Amino acid sequence: MEIGESNERGKDDSAALQPSPRSPLSSIDLAMDGAMNASIEQLYHNVCEMESSDDQSPSRASFISYGAESRIDLELRHLVGGDVGERKKEIVLEKKEESNESSKNRGGRLSHKKHEKLAKTSPTAKLPDSRISSRKSPDLRKASVDDDQESPELGPLLLKQAREMVSSGENLNRALDLALRAVKAFEKRAEGETQQGLNLVMSLHILAAIYAGLGKYNEAVPVLERSIEIPMIEDGEDHSLAKFAGCMQLGDMYGLMGQVENSLLLYTAGLEIQRQVLGETDPRVGETCRYLAEAHVQAMQFEEASRLCQMALDIHKENGSTTTASIEEAADRKLMGLICDAKGDYEVALEHYVLASMAMSSQNHREDVASIDCSIGDAYMSLARFDESIFAYQKALAVFKQSKGESHSSVASVYVRLADLYNKIGKIRDSKSYCENALRIYLKPSPGTPMEEVATGFIEISAIYQSMNELDQALKLLRRALKIYANAPGQQNTVAGIEAQMGVISYMMGNYPESYNIFKSAVSKFRNSGEKKTALFGIALNQMGLACVQRYAINEAADLFEEAKTILENEYGPYHPDTLAVYSNLAGTYDAMGRLEDAIEILEYVVGTREEKLGTANPEVEDEKQRLDALLKEAGRGRSKRNRALLTLLDKNPEIEPNCGQRPVY
Repeated sequence: MEIGESNERGKDDSAALQPSPRSPLSSIDLAMDGAMNASIEQLYHNVCEMESSDDQSPSRASFISYGAESRIDLELRHLVGGDVGERKKEIVLEKKEESNESSKNRGGRLSHKKHEKLAKTSPTAKLPDSRISSRKSPDLRKASVDDDQESPELGPLLLKQAREMVSSGENLNRALDLALRAVKAFEKRAEGETQQGLNLVMSLHILAAIYAGLGKYNEAVPVLERSIEIPMIEDGEDHSLAKFAGCMQLGDMYGLMGQVENSLLLYTAGLEIQRQVLGETDPRVGETCRYLAEAHVQAMQFEEASRLCQMALDIHKENGSTTTASIEEAADRKLMGLICDAKGDYEVALEHYVLASMAMSSQNHREDVASIDCSIGDAYMSLARFDESIFAYQKALAVFKQSKGESHSSVASVYVRLADLYNKIGKIRDSKSYCENALRIYLKPSPGTPMEEVATGFIEISAIYQSMNELDQALKLLRRALKIYANAPGQQNTVAGIEAQMGVISYMMGNYPESYNIFKSAVSKFRNSGEKKTALFGIALNQMGLACVQRYAINEAADLFEEAKTILENEYGPYHPDTLAVYSNLAGTYDAMGRLEDAIEILEYVVGTREEKLGTANPEVEDEKQRLDALLKEAGRGRSKRNRALLTLLDKNPEIEPNCGQRPVY
């Protein structure tokens, strides 16, 4: 059993989110991937204005963006008074009026009318039914200027300066000081004024983005929690959507920190708020459903992802044209295809891919069609229809070479797919040739290529070399990938996944002490980041247990196998091949510990299940039967005619159902 690269990202953090007892929503797992874009202009478009685009998601790579990164469709344009340019114009006019007033009367204030206008230009405020527990916010009054010297009218100007400074890539620490002063200024005006509360929330969103840009996630979280508590749903649509924006941004932040349950909890809360405000069939709700479905896919929660993606598809079909599919519907179908692919429903996945490709082709989106062709090739390869898979890959390769150039990372990704395919059909020379072509691009990436794409390429090529039994080359590429991720913030889960794969290769090379140490490091990272329930973590525990067996640490191995068994039962069910493998390892460990009856009980279940699923003539079944016969002979009895349920021994819950719909983690 091997462990593949984890696409999940996280950062070690002890902060936990406690759902409010008033909340009707439940907490669920999520794994996130991506990096926060600290640009304030991006934040305006990504969180506050809530306008559809293909900008990069601040929390993870999108499955549906066709070369660009999709994000949640956040429509709060009316909260910021139109576009950013219009907002800046208002601030400049406000500044001029303030100057005119001060020339007439020193110490004069802006007119009340103008203040009301400005109050409408910024989103965000407090929720009584907030699902977020109240957490002490950092002392926002620790600015470089005393409170008495901070005029409330300076808020918009300070916020504008902070935005521009971050957008231009200037000193983030100086931008932080300006944002803190803006928050203080808005706090003075927000007391007792509902509209001014939205300005305060906007400033808190900006402040949190700056903290994220500085890598201070622990300080950003309470700021965002406060921005969610301020808006009151009963105050109207603007306040509700401001709360929604805060929930989504905080969900992204938890995703960066690797806190899976908290991240999904916030996304789900945001979706519920948006549905209440905009209605069940609003296209923006469909965008949010797809965003949340992507998160569930990365959490390997495919059933929930399928349900949400179907909701998005239904909404976009209802709001789209009756004759041609919209771009949004095509994006939904591509994501649905990925979900079906992950569940092993390759034929259904192929249908969704073809429909998505037709929709994109009708809109003349050639690069999007090429991206979908890659997914079509993946589905054909899973169905062992290799000629059709090669045709799809070559078609995508030609488009990417023409549109992006022969040294682009998209071209390299197709080379990797072709290398994998030729390796599967036994054409090792062709496979190595494509691996070398891809490596030439990844080792000298073109300017602007995200290093995460390069690291992912190294990991995928490493897996191919590993299957060829070229373990030294595979390990070398994994070390390259690890070097890229090592110091990146919010990448702890990704690093843990890479280390786990390195542990597998070291085990295959017979270097058991090194394998154990690598697995120990990976498991520690998984635990610290809160990823204690995923199948990947369960498989890592199983592999670490095997390393312990080779080191004769039998008691430690038994503990690891038992923990892995519990996790995989919950994730895959007791009949999944990975779960059965852990059962078999646990039986061997019990035998070594002298717990003969327990070992026999487990092996009887494993043999019975494998006979039912694989047939009595399967080599795996024969091996397990020989082990069982040896144990029965030692115990002086024959095989039970009627096996007791293994759950009687291994689990107190007899109602566990098999979960055969999920693909094993490699």
